[in-house]
Amino acid sequence: MSKPYEVAVQEASKPYEVSVQAVKPLSVLATDGTVVNPDEMPKLTDEQLKELMRRMVFTRTWDQRAVNLTRQGRLGFFAPVSGQEATMVGSEFALNKDDFICPGYRDMPQIVWHGLPMYQAFLYSRGHQHGGQIPADVHVLMPQIIIGAQILHAMGVAMAFKKKGEKRVAITYTGDGGSSEGDFYEGLNFAGAFKLPAIFVVQNNGYAITTPFSKQTAAESVAHKAVAAGIKGVQVDGMDVLAVVKAVQDAAERGRNGEGATLIEAITYRFLPHSMSGDDPSKYRTKEETAEWEQKDPLHRFREFLTKKGLWSEAEEAAVVEDAKNTVADQIKKAEETEKMTVPGLIDSMFETTPHHLEEQKADYLA
Repeated sequence: MSKPYEVAVQEASKPYEVSVQAVKPLSVLATDGTVVNPDEMPKLTDEQLKELMRRMVFTRTWDQRAVNLTRQGRLGFFAPVSGQEATMVGSEFALNKDDFICPGYRDMPQIVWHGLPMYQAFLYSRGHQHGGQIPADVHVLMPQIIIGAQILHAMGVAMAFKKKGEKRVAITYTGDGGSSEGDFYEGLNFAGAFKLPAIFVVQNNGYAITTPFSKQTAAESVAHKAVAAGIKGVQVDGMDVLAVVKAVQDAAERGRNGEGATLIEAITYRFLPHSMSGDDPSKYRTKEETAEWEQKDPLHRFREFLTKKGLWSEAEEAAVVEDAKNTVADQIKKAEETEKMTVPGLIDSMFETTPHHLEEQKADYLA
């Protein structure tokens, strides 16, 4: 029997009609940190719970510093993440290190926590070639700037895992706007047809840049779109880190066991602009709406939960904030000290042995 947060086909009034049940997001914690769904509590140790909080606080501080760095002209394109930490940090935390992440441009936290050095994330933002030089033992791709393209990448990686018989999953992310792209439907359909170990996470923050979700689709939810692809659809409270961990743990287990792909719609909210490239959210969001979502802040909710358990304190949080500030300062300095890009260097970095025609182009440039 399906659970309230899972999409399931119901008996229809006519044989040729399809009817699906309404869903409500999976939550483990109320906004005040009280446990409201103990049966769905993920199995985590006290140390793991504290590490989740550490990573969310660190990510919030890193995000604030990155916004300032962008305004100073020290970063290039940057998409803020404040408000979405539970979805990002929680989903990566639920993976194994050999699982593969195919990110979009907002998904820097996931790939850094998965092992990408932060200075390379900064180099990527600055448009430097070495920002995409992923270390061999870090199982991520470069963030995809083309909306939705990363969904096809994850589909392909998942197919490779299946063909090799590896117990690994590929996870990818997009926003609610990305769920309107053709790549989204192609990726889900392929994953359903071949029963791939893939996890598709849609971070539904209510807006595709400025377009509200209600104008993007007539579907009741993104999660319902799993039905047409023949895969599992789940909706989760994306401001509740424990609910996110649980949903992704379950999806990963299904994938590893050969039970196919999962579409997870995380209901969340970005507090800051879509990007630092001129977006002004005050043009399309009200102060009342933002204030309402701020009451659901994932850091506040989880902080309350841990404090009640005696696992978190103001002093511990202050130490994490200071550590994040120092780390960001060190890593941006390392990015800025990286050798500047050159056209010949870019050409040489493309291949182990540079093809003759590119050697000619390089020679023309140097002439």
